[in-house]
Amino acid sequence: MKLLVILIIVLAIIAIVQLSKVYELTRAIRKTKEEEISPADNKLHANLILIWMFVFFAGVLYLYSAYGDYLPEPASKHGVNVDWLMGVNIWMITIMFFIMNAMLFLVAWKYQYNKNRKAKFFSHDNRLEMVWTLIPGVSMAFIIVFGLITWNEITGPASDNALQIEVYSKQFDWTIRYPGADKEFGAANYNLISTDNALGMVTGASVKKQVESIDKEITRLREMLAGVKSRASELKPATSNNNYMWFDFRDVMADSANVIEEQIYTAERHKQRILDLNEEIINGELTSWTSGADDQIVKTELVIPVDQEVEFLFRSQDVIHSAYMPHFRAQMNTVPGVPTRFKMTPTITTVDMRKKVGNDKFNYVLLCNKVCGAAHSNMKIPVRVVTMAEYEAWLKEQKTYMAAVDSKEAPADTTMQAEPSAPKMN
Repeated sequence: MKLLVILIIVLAIIAIVQLSKVYELTRAIRKTKEEEISPADNKLHANLILIWMFVFFAGVLYLYSAYGDYLPEPASKHGVNVDWLMGVNIWMITIMFFIMNAMLFLVAWKYQYNKNRKAKFFSHDNRLEMVWTLIPGVSMAFIIVFGLITWNEITGPASDNALQIEVYSKQFDWTIRYPGADKEFGAANYNLISTDNALGMVTGASVKKQVESIDKEITRLREMLAGVKSRASELKPATSNNNYMWFDFRDVMADSANVIEEQIYTAERHKQRILDLNEEIINGELTSWTSGADDQIVKTELVIPVDQEVEFLFRSQDVIHSAYMPHFRAQMNTVPGVPTRFKMTPTITTVDMRKKVGNDKFNYVLLCNKVCGAAHSNMKIPVRVVTMAEYEAWLKEQKTYMAAVDSKEAPADTTMQAEPSAPKMN
């Protein structure tokens, strides 16, 4: 079979070569130049262009019918408006696509080369300029105005009874935070981020624990610095031997000492920032350390109630991510240091959507729509839309952030003071 295929390919190549030779011979007999095209060939090409226009348009219409319904049913209130706006854009683009391509094909067919016809030249036409300026301008204005209206509906102020949910992103996972029984989020600060406090939750206990951890690190670094300096003092100066200067290890020790001193300085600055934060808590300027005690943190799924407005608050720990929930037509970048938000009202529960799509394993998803690193594809968790009763029952089962700490626990010790080492940075 393979030999037969090879023979067919070889014969086809030979046939093409021979046909090209025949063409060269006929052109030589007619004494015509290679770039000259006969009226018959020109007419044939023009007719083929017209035929190809119908084939091309038929193919486009087929693709529209086969794959045009590329979006799932919208599962949020604003999703209906987003789909309507998308549909208007697609129809406008489609109409212009057929008009412009038809003009290209028909002009090429109608005005095929004719040696007895000369093209008309004109340098300017005000009417033509007005047509191709006004039509795109009006169309773009329509799209922009209705797009801004839809965008403002998504990002505008939430209603008083809206639920707030925080979505926290970092390489490479999502963390969901619910405000707990008091309906208020506890404060968070990046200086308190640690292995057991990924969100940087501000509580008296978290401040105290982080300061103790930094003190241990400073002690370790100071012991290391003392060892380096002691070792350096024992080294003798470098000596020359046959005009060759031996490597001076005292310089290496001095560089190591400088690095460690810089690490100590950085740790103490970090500690000072936390102590300043602790002072704010104690002075009552930041009282949300008690609010954070009952916050509920979930990493396995995002659960939201149906027919209830939800305001999402987004933070990022490291790089720009993008919180994307395609079935709700919702997407927002999560930016380090810049909280972002949007609101939406889900309209179809997960159970009902499973019935609609005929798939018992269907789940809404929250995924990252920015290529944020090597494990970007891991940033995906299911979103479950349930009734309000189911939502409240599920929420009661979730552990609070400070489940093991008494909610009346006092803030961190007010007597803690920063250990002076280097000047404070402005």
